[in-house]
Amino acid sequence: MPVDKAEAAEAIARFLVALGLDPGSDPELAGTPARVAEAWANDLVDGYDVDVAALLERESSPAAGAGLVSVRDLAVSTICPHHLLPARGTGTVLYLPGARVAGVGTLARVLDAFAHRLTLQETITASVARALVQHLGARGAACTLSLSHDCLSSRGERKVAAVVDTIAWAGTFEQPGPDRDLALAALRTAT
Repeated sequence: MPVDKAEAAEAIARFLVALGLDPGSDPELAGTPARVAEAWANDLVDGYDVDVAALLERESSPAAGAGLVSVRDLAVSTICPHHLLPARGTGTVLYLPGARVAGVGTLARVLDAFAHRLTLQETITASVARALVQHLGARGAACTLSLSHDCLSSRGERKVAAVVDTIAWAGTFEQPGPDRDLALAALRTAT
């Protein structure tokens, strides 16, 4: 479904008015509804516009005997679907290539495509790992995320130092064995 930025801006204006804040009379809020709609459409939920399968097909090349690939310390930001508050931190994407490899920038774009959707952190890691196996043909794949959630630090429990870690495995990494041992060793080296 295409984004209707004008409707989104009107909804934001109504939201602000419902909170007792009038963008029409407060100069600090003038233009805020349009800016918020633009930010959400172009930056915060733009992952819905990315066809991950097509991206991995377009941005991959023959593997030629490539070994384990690991890209770590990727900056990640996402929006919690429960409170619409941000979560930020870093991620690691690693995979054991099959017939094709993807560039490291492509791996970062795949992570962002799933992070820039209204979804749980656990779903992001699982989606990235599965996509690399299903659409790139990786023999095994994993994704880890370490995120600080504003919904945990700025409201409710107010645990400002809390970090949520998730990891998901796909392909040969799902079962104990030499491939998973290789991935675990790479993850230990990353920390």
